[in-house]
Amino acid sequence: MESRISGHTGLLALIGSPVGHSGSPAMYNYSFERLGLDYAYVAFDIKAEEVADAIAAMKTFKMRGCNVTMPCKTEVVKYMDELSPAARIIGAVNTIVNDDGKLTGYITDGEGFVNNLKDHGIDVMGKKVVIAGGGGAATAIQVQCALDGVREITIFNRTVSKACETAEKIRREVPDCTVNVFDIADVAAMTREIRTCEIFINATSVGMTPMDEESVVKDVSAFYPGLVIADAVYNPEETKLLREAKEAGCICVSGRGMLLWQGVAAFKLYTGQEMPVEEVKEKFFH
Repeated sequence: MESRISGHTGLLALIGSPVGHSGSPAMYNYSFERLGLDYAYVAFDIKAEEVADAIAAMKTFKMRGCNVTMPCKTEVVKYMDELSPAARIIGAVNTIVNDDGKLTGYITDGEGFVNNLKDHGIDVMGKKVVIAGGGGAATAIQVQCALDGVREITIFNRTVSKACETAEKIRREVPDCTVNVFDIADVAAMTREIRTCEIFINATSVGMTPMDEESVVKDVSAFYPGLVIADAVYNPEETKLLREAKEAGCICVSGRGMLLWQGVAAFKLYTGQEMPVEEVKEKFFH
């Protein structure tokens, strides 16, 4: 790494909190080295109230861009000069590209999630999907699933009004997609909806360290053999949700692949080149 840092090296970073567990720096720096690109990627622990300072620093240091994680995804939106269509619909950004001081915000979470499912042989087209969560990543997944042809989406969220806003946006963009909304505390509704869906997605932070002994699904009788359970949480790799789902004979997909595939999309936005996906997968995702 030291041998390829020079006075011309461009800087990229992950901002959010916490970021100490992130695998992004290793994945990006390996890819830069592999492709001979003069960039370095680091992680900065940034709280939501520190976003304005972080964006100012990004411009001052002429950084090429930043990935954005919780809790900063919605906060950074107000500092963007331009938003991609998906970022505008969702109201959140996870990738910022700096073109000579002009900041464009993108959201690659939904694309990354759906591409991770495809990588596991799972197509969302025509399926009923139940998604827990209403934050930036959850909304991105909901919107992307609708755009990719899901027939029905059921959203469970703590703030029902926020989920209803997302549902309305999806209905406007994709009128053929049926969208339902429930309170995440309604265990009976969640159990019923999971039993009648083909794919259940946890897009909350429940199950992530230090909440690794918690699961968003309170009644495991909802699970059935062959049901796809996909988690957006990637630390730990096997969450309590996935452990219990595996015991019930479900097809389990961890969040680590989402990290890879949303990174693949962001990498192309930063560099114009394809990340060496198979090598990165072999090195960091086995």
